Amino acid sequence: MATAKTARSDQDAAPFHGWVTQPPSRAALLFNDGYPSNALEAGKFFPATQAGLTDPLQPSDVASATPPPDGKIASAGYTDGGAPRLDEVRDWRKVDLASGAQQKVVWNFSMRHKTRRYNYFVTKNGWDPSQPLSRAQFEAEPFARLEPNGDTPYWDLPDPPQVPVEHTITLPQREGYHVVLGVWEVADTGNAFYQVIDVNFT
Repeated sequence: MATAKTARSDQDAAPFHGWVTQPPSRAALLFNDGYPSNALEAGKFFPATQAGLTDPLQPSDVASATPPPDGKIASAGYTDGGAPRLDEVRDWRKVDLASGAQQKVVWNFSMRHKTRRYNYFVTKNGWDPSQPLSRAQFEAEPFARLEPNGDTPYWDLPDPPQVPVEHTITLPQREGYHVVLGVWEVADTGNAFYQVIDVNFT
């Protein structure tokens, strides 16, 4: 059973983890880059649904906690700080991006974790924006995967700096409104951080 996430005091809330600011994620737009934008964490290995899975590249990583349920992907199942608003079906502000282009992605961090990988998923052609985000709405495989530390055991990984991390991905071939899901998987905890970007592909 997933552990319910509870409200934190202001002192507890910062610093707390990481979020996408470029292109602006739904969380960054809604909360202006503040709490709870950077607290959207749940179990790893999306689109998996079960806890306890080990990393296929480095099995010594901390096993996964429970991933977010369908309908709660944008909030990572987080229940406080206004985070459930991220799961609402509504006319979200969209970022114009060029289909198939190279795109810079910027993650900001307020707490350091040892990174295993970044995965990026996109909604399927013909997905239904009138329905909550679910695994069935996304392609099963990421269109981009970055594993900057290879299979180095997490205890040998350097602590990442508390500065933005930038990388470049190739966007998928899409047209019109789609959702991109960025998942930052952590090596030294059982969690990943979930960030949803609403995109108008041109």
